[in-house]
Amino acid sequence: MTSAATLSSPGAAGGAQRLRTVGLPLLALALALVALLPLPDFWIIQLNYIGIYVLPVLGLVLLTGVCGLTSFGQAAFVGVGAYTSAYLTVNLGLSPWVTLFVGLGLTAISAALIGAITLRMSGHYLPLATMAWALALYYLMGNLDALGKYDGILGVPGLTLFGQDIGQLRLFYALVWVIALLACIAVVRLLDSRTGRAIRALAGGSQMAEAMGVNTLRHKVGVFVLAALLASISGWLFAHFQRTVNPSPFGLKMGIEYLFMAVLGGAAHVWGAIAGAGIVKMLEDQLQVLLPKLIGTSGNYELIVFGILIVLVLKYLPDGLWEAIDRRLPRAARRRDWADAPALPTKAKPAAHEVVLDVRAIRKQFGGLVAVNDISFQVRSGQITGLIGPNGAGKSTTFNLVTGVLTLTSGEVLFRGERISGLGARKIAQRGVSRTFQHVKMVPDMTVLENVALGTHLRSHSGAAKAMLRLDRAEERSLFAEAERQLRRVGMGHLLHHKAGDLAMGQQRLLEIARALCADPALLLLDEPAAGLRHKEKQELADVLRGLRAEGMAILLVEHDMGLVMDICDHIVVMEFGTHLMEGTPDEVQRSEKVRAAYLGTEH
Repeated sequence: MTSAATLSSPGAAGGAQRLRTVGLPLLALALALVALLPLPDFWIIQLNYIGIYVLPVLGLVLLTGVCGLTSFGQAAFVGVGAYTSAYLTVNLGLSPWVTLFVGLGLTAISAALIGAITLRMSGHYLPLATMAWALALYYLMGNLDALGKYDGILGVPGLTLFGQDIGQLRLFYALVWVIALLACIAVVRLLDSRTGRAIRALAGGSQMAEAMGVNTLRHKVGVFVLAALLASISGWLFAHFQRTVNPSPFGLKMGIEYLFMAVLGGAAHVWGAIAGAGIVKMLEDQLQVLLPKLIGTSGNYELIVFGILIVLVLKYLPDGLWEAIDRRLPRAARRRDWADAPALPTKAKPAAHEVVLDVRAIRKQFGGLVAVNDISFQVRSGQITGLIGPNGAGKSTTFNLVTGVLTLTSGEVLFRGERISGLGARKIAQRGVSRTFQHVKMVPDMTVLENVALGTHLRSHSGAAKAMLRLDRAEERSLFAEAERQLRRVGMGHLLHHKAGDLAMGQQRLLEIARALCADPALLLLDEPAAGLRHKEKQELADVLRGLRAEGMAILLVEHDMGLVMDICDHIVVMEFGTHLMEGTPDEVQRSEKVRAAYLGTEH
């Protein structure tokens, strides 16, 4: 099957925006017209199945397409919702409208437990783990006497509303598609929010997101639970539509089929969930009739066709069928409604010349290799400190020790007098330390404005529920106002609505600096910010850093461009082979024979 990297294709952000403005109104109109047309009952039933399938596939759009977490277990959560409602209505006589919420509760608990364990894994271990628990739940359903074993539960009542039997045709069709459309709207709103930007950052790995203050495990588990809840609602609808449940529709085969629907339609697009569910269901039914006639014997030949189809899609349309349509739709810039938004809260800044960062004899060993050997230095407010040295000197390792990416072997790091060594990157970010990366880390398919707004994560609080109910708009306006302010500060105000992946390397580095500044840091750590910048861009960067220094910010700069370092740094620390060679002013460093021999001599 395909990997998470393949499935986490670009398009979630743009697709969500265009779905809200174009797709959903048209789809709602089309579905309403279908209900009024004198279609045969067969087609209404088919559309009911498609609407039921949309919900678990929509969960996979979030989980696999957006977050890059491949799961084969959606069908098992459909089964949890279906069996819960079937058992409680048949054996205890509860109303299906009550059992819906019981099923959601059981699903949330089980998904949270499974997710907390499973989502700590990475690589091929994650999809294998989802297969394992999906099989475990399937066999549990098939072996419990209370659930009827493999015969299942018969006589499940249909749904009624205000005494009216909803049945299995047009009234049920209306219910299914109202729920499906509401779920689509909720997911679109979620993606266009503080939480949405955080989960969209997860596909590229956790390092950048954690540095911005995102609790990556909590967000992964949250998306996992939300995907499971959508599947559970699908199971509830399925049970009362079929009027019977058994383990067959909730096994690994159906879990793979849901994933296939997502991949075929476009795993990173909300609209792709609807397209994929519709195409697969229609093809499956038609092929089951046509293929035996063509071949002359009965069998599940449609599975062979689907296998070939998914190979062709992954080869020629790796982003799914909807991506081919989505890229041709007009892209409207976000409406600028934050001009008068209130400013975000800020932290108290350090006093002039206060020691902001105090690195004390830090050491890092990788087995027998000593990468950093008892390095000590300080960074003060209103000061730019350069950390230089030849390749392999240990600069990046030192940088990662300070920011919590790596753990210390010995020594300690203090930030404003508080020990931060031993803390993770997220907790260090919470205290007022922000950073950029040696290799640019961003979400390529988000706009420049959205990428930079990710840096405000710790200065805001709205969660998924507020986003889906659209109760977070006031806070969002403040976040975008801050993001625009920082972009204009680094000279990128004219690129707000450009796709970040289309920027030149120098512009991407400036984007990272603007994002780091959005966190309102007291200490800014820049890892080779001038790499890829042209001469004029370097001059503009230098002006930005001088302005930050004048405002009292402490800056630690790792950089190979000696011209820039000597021009803007107040203090320079020189490393060689993981050791502290010397430190001093730029003039002192340039006059040092040791430095000339170790580093500067190779530059001139």
